[in-house]
Order: sequence, then structure tokens, then C-alpha cells
Amino acid sequence: MKYKAIQNFINGRFVNAGTDKTMDVISPIDGNLLSTVPMSTNADLDKAVKAAQAAFPAWSKTPIKERVQVFFKYKTLLEKHLKELAELCSEENGKTYGESVAEIEKCVELTEFATSLPQLITGEILEVSRGVECRTEHAPLGVVASIVPFNFPSMVPNWTIPNAIALGNCMIMKPSEKVPLSCGKLAELLKEAGLPDGVFNIVHGDVEIVEAICDHPNIEAVSFVGSTKVAKIVYKRATSNFKRCLALGGAKNHLMVLPDAIPAMTAQNVAASMSGCAGQRCMAASAMIGVGNVDAIIDKICEEARKIIPGENLGAVINKESKERIERYINEAEKDGAKILVDGRNTKVKGKENGTYVGPTVIDFVKPEMSVAKEEIFGPVISIMRTKTVDEALAIENANPYGNAASVFTQNGGMARYIIDHASAGMIGVNVGVPVPREPFSFGGWNESKFGVGDITGKSSIEFWTKLKKSTTKWNAEAGINWMS
Repeated sequence: MKYKAIQNFINGRFVNAGTDKTMDVISPIDGNLLSTVPMSTNADLDKAVKAAQAAFPAWSKTPIKERVQVFFKYKTLLEKHLKELAELCSEENGKTYGESVAEIEKCVELTEFATSLPQLITGEILEVSRGVECRTEHAPLGVVASIVPFNFPSMVPNWTIPNAIALGNCMIMKPSEKVPLSCGKLAELLKEAGLPDGVFNIVHGDVEIVEAICDHPNIEAVSFVGSTKVAKIVYKRATSNFKRCLALGGAKNHLMVLPDAIPAMTAQNVAASMSGCAGQRCMAASAMIGVGNVDAIIDKICEEARKIIPGENLGAVINKESKERIERYINEAEKDGAKILVDGRNTKVKGKENGTYVGPTVIDFVKPEMSVAKEEIFGPVISIMRTKTVDEALAIENANPYGNAASVFTQNGGMARYIIDHASAGMIGVNVGVPVPREPFSFGGWNESKFGVGDITGKSSIEFWTKLKKSTTKWNAEAGINWMS
């Protein structure tokens, strides 16, 4: 075992969970044992919540301009430890080192945004009548929780940590049990940056802790990122306990390729979108709709896909079960009559035979009713469907229950605008394979890709992590009595 057994982080210290039940943490790169993670109990969660409750009064009353000073220091520490964080991310998740570096760089950007919050939550004040003022202020909620997935061990936690905490809340973080190491390092950096004990806590575990978070009477809000199936469960359970909840689910993102698209640029973007992070991201392109004759572009996509080499510029998928599931989708598509243009099944990497790799896979002549066309595969696989018109392509995109992202590749501005207006997705790209907004623009999909109001990052997150306090004041007795009295 490369690392010591993982512990919870409560009230500024790493502590053992109150259980002997653990799960092995296996590196997808080579199958080696990295560590063990505890399956914490409800009592462990209660300790973390009590620590957060105790820290909340002082932290929430600290002026926000002072609170964000912690995140100026945290940003510097992220940059200082970038290599260490990237290596840890790659080791436990399986993505390439370059992808892991990009993930930590995104953490820096997210933290930079949090340092700007004092300028964004100044509130409003207006003299509504002679001598009478109305004012709004953003107040923190209290103890909040963030439940995060395996695919971005550092970035997704930092979707919530800087904003929620800078806005005055205290947090319980529940990392994925598959990738628990990165969050522990983030906790160390936050403490080094000067975050008071109890403001940020980590409780490891599985479904039992997720359910306990949803049920805990002293947790005010829950954010979740994961599959749509689990997002629905978390949203229902948390809101049934009268909590705020923002639950981000899965996706089936469609790239619409028109005949006038620039072939080389389109092929590079499509291949990168479908294979980046081994396809294990909710913004990956997993379905392409070729409108009209785009055979030449498809040929170039295959050329680009063949340049993507597992173990070199393509990382591993998270575990053996994921590899088997992805390959079942490919087998089923082939059985149903689709054509495998680039085949990533049965991939082995020399010297890493116990790693869990799936090579880039391009499937053509897919029908909209096939599983590979409808369901989230979460691997480096793209399914190509063909239509004669843009409206037919939009009908396929809009019929899918998800609504995270959609993109179009074209040189026709009017057609691009038409697709932006008519695609049922929260994030749209034009000649962009992964249309993730940059800060301060927020991240969030539509339909069954998101449950709850608002977005998890950017300006929109302010409304989720705070509640609005309205005050009306009158000091001039001579104003007399009126309907506002």
C-alpha cells in the first residue's frame, strides 16, 4: 500500500472513523493498491456537523473581505503544489498527467472567482420613501454538504469549496470512495491557508453517509454531482427533509456536424471531446449527428482517434467494472448493426497489464433507438448518427432526456444561432467540443442533467449558497405615519 490508511478530517485534524469497515483504493493505471478508505458511520458525520456548527458563528460573522483572504493564500498554495496535486489526481483517477495539470489549473481559476465575491454580493439599498430605506444582504446558510464524484477528484470539490465557504458557510465534504486522496490534500492546503478549524470537514464513506447527509437535521443545503439515477434520489431525499439541494446528473451530449464545418478543426475537437479524461466527464461528446454528407469529416475523426494511444495520451477508466460496462455497449451496438470504425475493446498497455484501459472507439451508422445513442457510456466512445436536415438532428438531441451540453460545427452564423435557440441543453458550443463556461459564467445543464434551481459555479452559485435578508429602516419621526408604518 503506497499511502497510509485514509482518515476523516474533522475540526482541523485527521481522525480515525468509528468503524473497521474499509474499501481498497486501487489505481486504474496499473491496478496497484494505493490506500484504504473508511466507510464512516452516522456518528462520524455527526461529529463533523457539530464541529462545523461550532465554527459557524465566528466564521459567518467574519467580514467577507477577510474571509476571502484565506482563498488568496489557498490559490497560491494550489499553484505551489500543482505538480503534487496533479500526480495524485492522475494516480487515483487514471487520467493523464497533462489532464490532471489542467484540472488543478481549473481549481486555481475557481478560487480566483471566489476572491472576487466581495465585489459581487454588495447587496442593494434604496430610499423607497422620504427617510425610509430598504436594503438587501446575502446571509450564509449554516452547515452545508458537498457530495462529489470520482471523475474530477480536485476540480469538482473546488466547484463548491471556495464559493460556499467564502460566502460564510461551513462545509462537510463527502468525496468519492474511489478517489479519496486528493480531498485530503486540499484539506491540508486550506488549513495552511488559515481556514479556521471546523469550517471544512471531510467524512469518507459510501451510500450510508450520502443518506445520512440528506437526513441530518443540522445540514441546511446539499450539492451533489454524479449519475442522474443517484442525483434524483439525493434531490428527493434532501428536499423531503426541507433542505436546499442542487444535484447535477449525467449527460448525453450531442455534437451536430454540418457539411460546411472545417474538417481538420472539427475532427480534432470531436476526437478530443470524446476521449478527454477517458470520456469520463459529463461534458464529453458521446453522440455525433452528421447532417448531410460529412463522410470526409468522419474519416478525419477516425484519423485523429487513432492518434490517441492508451497509456500515453489516453488515461484509464476508473475500474474493471467500468471497462466491462463500456465494452458491453460497444458489443451491443455492433450486434445491432452499427459499424465499428475505430475499436478500443480489449486494450492492454504494456507494463500496466492490470490497468483498466479502453481505447478510443468510433461507431458509425448508429440508430437513435440504440443504447449507445441514448445512454451515458462514460468512456472514450462516440456514436455517430446521420440525418438529412438540421431539424432532424435537433429532434434527436431534444428527444434525449438529458440536457447538459450540445455543440454545432459549422461556418454558418445563422445556422449556429438557430441551433443555439432550439437545442434543449444548458450549455451550447459553436465549433467547441467541450462548451464548459469559464468563470464568472456558471456551470449547469437542463432537463435530467440537473435537479434544483441555479448553477453550482459562477455568479449563479451565490443564490444557492446564501439566503437574502431584507431590512427596512426609518429614523425620521417627522415622516409621519403612512401605509408603510
